[in-house]
Amino acid sequence: MLLNNLKLGTKFNILLISIFLSGILISGLTLSWILQQRAQAEVTSKALLLLQTMNAVRDYTSNNIQPLLAPQLEMDSLFISETVPAYSATEVFQKLRKAPEYKSFFYKEATLNPTNLRDKADNFESELIETFREDSNIQEISGFRTLPGGRSFYIARPLAIKNESCLRCHGDPNDAPKSQLTTYGTENGYGWNLNEIVAVQILSVPAEEVLNQANQSLSLVLLTLLVVFSVIVIGINFLLKRTVIRPLQKMAKIAESVSMGDMDSEFEQKTQDEIGALAKAFNRMKSSLAISMDLLNKHRKG
Repeated sequence: MLLNNLKLGTKFNILLISIFLSGILISGLTLSWILQQRAQAEVTSKALLLLQTMNAVRDYTSNNIQPLLAPQLEMDSLFISETVPAYSATEVFQKLRKAPEYKSFFYKEATLNPTNLRDKADNFESELIETFREDSNIQEISGFRTLPGGRSFYIARPLAIKNESCLRCHGDPNDAPKSQLTTYGTENGYGWNLNEIVAVQILSVPAEEVLNQANQSLSLVLLTLLVVFSVIVIGINFLLKRTVIRPLQKMAKIAESVSMGDMDSEFEQKTQDEIGALAKAFNRMKSSLAISMDLLNKHRKG
């Protein structure tokens, strides 16, 4: 084998480097998974807070703004969009996105049959609505989706008709405010039923933000590990050469001298470890060899 032809120091270095690379690889994979999960959890927490905020805006609009402006809906020729909870939540979120930390977030109340066609659900959003309809125990879905701008991390929650007041605008078109009929017509946004899931709230953020946070932390941690492992390997290599390799090299030279007949050379015994025990054994062997040679010479002379 190739290793059999290598010096002891080289073998130790190969072993240390192998351990070093394996440690970096395992640590990198583990840390990558942990940091990605942590980054995703942080974004999820922020997204859920925003969803709660949007629901608060919806409730305020439904309970305070709608009753206040209801009479004007019958008298005005144009529909007052601010009375619609979905419109208020969307507009408030657009204001919120002006803050740098939220500029990459997007919010939509995707509806299968919306009054305002800008809220029309696409195929992906329609599938989410059907999933919520099929299993009422599912209250949240999150994951990644591919958009024209790239992959995005999203959180989706169902929207159901909980208040009968909503059916005035979305039930029978004949019951809807005249200004709504004038603005949006009678074709879209009607026929909804109480407790029916008609839409889904989706808040998404580009996946790069999630992954970049994890990758930046991972790069920093791996760099730290690289430095620490390098220092450890260098330190072990230095101590190994000083305490093992060099003493063995000296013993090899002395053993070669002894084999050539130099009985004055002594194996240095400076430590009480295995190297010291080996030197002590070599000195006994040299002494035994010297005695044997003396006896042999005497026997020849006699």
